[in-house]
Amino acid sequence: MVVATGKGGTIFQTITFFSTAHKTIVNVGEPIPNTSRFRTRSARFSKDHTILDNNAFEFLKTILSTPSPSVHEQQIQQVVREYVADFAAETTTDLHGNVIACVNPGAEFRVMFAGHCDQIGMLISHIDTEGFLYAQTIGGWDPQQLIGQRMTVWAESGPINAVISRKPIHLLQQEERTQVVKIEDMWLDIGAKSYDEASEVVRIGDPVTLKLGFQPLRNNLANAPGMDNRTGVWVVMEALRRCSKNNLRCSVYAVSTVQEEIGLRGARTSAFSIDPHVGIAVDVTHATDCPTIDKRQQGDIALGRGPVVFRGPNANPRVVERLANVAKEKEISFQYSALGRATSNDANTIQINRGGVAAGVVAIPNRYMHSAVETISLDDIDRAADLLAEFVTAIEPGADFTP
Repeated sequence: MVVATGKGGTIFQTITFFSTAHKTIVNVGEPIPNTSRFRTRSARFSKDHTILDNNAFEFLKTILSTPSPSVHEQQIQQVVREYVADFAAETTTDLHGNVIACVNPGAEFRVMFAGHCDQIGMLISHIDTEGFLYAQTIGGWDPQQLIGQRMTVWAESGPINAVISRKPIHLLQQEERTQVVKIEDMWLDIGAKSYDEASEVVRIGDPVTLKLGFQPLRNNLANAPGMDNRTGVWVVMEALRRCSKNNLRCSVYAVSTVQEEIGLRGARTSAFSIDPHVGIAVDVTHATDCPTIDKRQQGDIALGRGPVVFRGPNANPRVVERLANVAKEKEISFQYSALGRATSNDANTIQINRGGVAAGVVAIPNRYMHSAVETISLDDIDRAADLLAEFVTAIEPGADFTP
């Protein structure tokens, strides 16, 4: 889910802090062997830059290739459990499906990192007599994004290739050409010839996603469906791994939350169980460094300039101050942005858990949100993981986050 921006005339003010520290370049031209999903491998070096740790990079690519529509997060949560097994002191999965990994359990002061693993998708609702499938949406779709896409139906027997479209432009009536397409005017085609053939492999309620997969771009950018919010899951789990090597004086819980896209549900249940003193949600926010977006309203948020630290009523000012101070001290590039109301991400429900939590939002700039080509900077997620790891390492006994 997006860190909400610009609705209702909200004005964003942004300041960017940038340094050349933590510059990370992925050598996308060199394939990573797939002999074991998360086997530790030594990093490769180019003349000027290092790449992301191979283990962490493999984790990122794996979760971006794993389906996780809201309520169907089981496969991606298994990937998360495998990744944290080597460094988390405790890992639990609650009845809601949240995966909660912890280092330094038992400390009096508790910090929670939340990144939601669910993605927008579709749900099969009807199979017609000719074998074509119709579906409802899971989460917030722009139906225009779906026309002509390659899709995958995640059936019990395995993934089924599909395409989604409507009748060709040549056959549209004039009035149809001027109307925004509705989801009920599109159908999924798996190549079946009849209801009986389609229903042998697809059931009502099977989830559907865009065709998944990671694609590198120039300047250390990458695109994939579901950057919202696999990037957040990657950041919180990688931050947990990095801080696990430090001398922590607090307990740190990294949560891969479920069902954020349909109402921030997993963050609510996991925060209640953990009862954290501080909770930071990691999600995506709109990058504005592309055509047609008004920076005067949406702020100046660019890929590659570091994660975004939000200021506003959903962010505890002491959390914001500490994040900024740590980033400046460790020379971690970051960007400020402001939001004048509660966010539409996990920080919203974490903040009002029980008697209240000192909440924060660290966001990853994302171009083309809720589309097949969501685009982020690998530098930004790397810096975000460092920022969170350094933030919790700096928390001293008796830390007070009371505004």
